[in-house]
Amino acid sequence: MELKNKKRERLSEYCKFSSSSKYFAKEKPWQHFKADLALPCATQNEIDEEDAKALKRNGVYLVAEGSNMSSTQKAIEFYLKNEMFYGPAKAANAGGVACSGLEMSQNSLRLRWTWEEVEKDLKKIMKDIFKDAYETSEKYGQKGNLQLGANAAGFLKVANAMKYEGYV
Repeated sequence: MELKNKKRERLSEYCKFSSSSKYFAKEKPWQHFKADLALPCATQNEIDEEDAKALKRNGVYLVAEGSNMSSTQKAIEFYLKNEMFYGPAKAANAGGVACSGLEMSQNSLRLRWTWEEVEKDLKKIMKDIFKDAYETSEKYGQKGNLQLGANAAGFLKVANAMKYEGYV
């Protein structure tokens, strides 16, 4: 934090402070490390099919997106065909939006919740998102495809709300 926020240095400079750190100029990190999980958080389409293959070779079995649409469609297809668990951004990255919603509710109600109360609510919200996406993927014959499950579950919520409001 000091290097980036106070000294305004490039991340490549971190190697001067840590002998175990590695910096790869003009390269993505996915080719270089063994891991169980990948949590891309930088930018849209940062993982393409070749990166997905590198992740698999390096032992990754779960990719959960922290940025919007981190993986290309070809990468997602590779994950699914190769039994890699894929958490799409709209589900895996929903915690920030959920926290904003909790904050707005708290402010509107003029309440002050403890960190533990917010954490408890957030855990329930995230578990429900996963459950809805997973069960919807099963319902539509693609068990475990959370991209389809999250998309379909979201669509159904909007469609049902429109129906109940008399718009459809």
